[in-house]
Amino acid sequence: MSIIQVEELVKQYDKAKTPAVKGVSFAVKEGEFFAFLGPNGAGKTTTISILTTTLSKTSGIVRIAGYDIEKESKQVREKIGIIFQQPSLDLQLSAEENIRFHACLYGMYSYRPTFGLMPGEYKKRVMELAEIVGIRDAIFKPVKKMSGGMQRKLEIIRSLMHTPAVLFLDEPTSGLDAVSRRSLWEYINNVRKEHGTTVFLTTHYIDEAEHVDKVCIINQGQIASCCPPEEMKKSLLQHELILDAEDRDGLTSELTELELFHKKDTHIIVPYQNRTAQDIIAGLKTKLTVLEINEPSLEDAYVEYINKTGGAAA
Repeated sequence: MSIIQVEELVKQYDKAKTPAVKGVSFAVKEGEFFAFLGPNGAGKTTTISILTTTLSKTSGIVRIAGYDIEKESKQVREKIGIIFQQPSLDLQLSAEENIRFHACLYGMYSYRPTFGLMPGEYKKRVMELAEIVGIRDAIFKPVKKMSGGMQRKLEIIRSLMHTPAVLFLDEPTSGLDAVSRRSLWEYINNVRKEHGTTVFLTTHYIDEAEHVDKVCIINQGQIASCCPPEEMKKSLLQHELILDAEDRDGLTSELTELELFHKKDTHIIVPYQNRTAQDIIAGLKTKLTVLEINEPSLEDAYVEYINKTGGAAA
């Protein structure tokens, strides 16, 4: 079942010569970890803004959890959580007050003027999340006195308070240190497992999308590719074995007999796709002095795709 359905989505800005989004269609299954990637100016931010009800569409159909994003926007907002790329906190309030107002606006709790007067369930969840992201000691401090990284963590807590069905992550780890990035992803993966939360990710850290279920690339306002990461890597790049031996001639002769293309560089490079590294190595009798397996990453595939289509990687 698709929890996000996008059909022929078009967005035409006033005075723009061409649409920013040109008939985009894709679907995200319930519980799926979905990455939405694209270079700057490709229509990525416009599409996400429409999906999160912060921008109106020109035409097309968009449904989140079965609700129409324009006709039933209130129900859509109740089903989604968003970690924005740009901060959206009230700097004059404390960290906890930002969370409390957000939770009450979503109808989770009736408003109380102090943390102490809020229900025990609310207080427990706030402190648990604050512990996970590492700002428990600063939860009652004014936001304006918090560092950029701590403010980012506060936004993460706020977006997860109502356990959304769909969590939109727009550059979620921007400004976080390596330890905080890891703890955030561990928590998000736990949320997915425990609650079946659908995660919709955009990121400049392409390695963060390495283990998603599906990656979708938008370029020049259109969906250019939408498939599992492994499928994308396989279609664009080859695996490589990097080999060498004291008896180089013997090694290259064996590779030729095995009908394996190879090229000589600093070492002997053997691209392969429909065989495994183990099968190739098992077929060699020459004693190797160098053996490396070069596995292409999703970032390699993404850059290769953008270069082929003439976009600017971002």
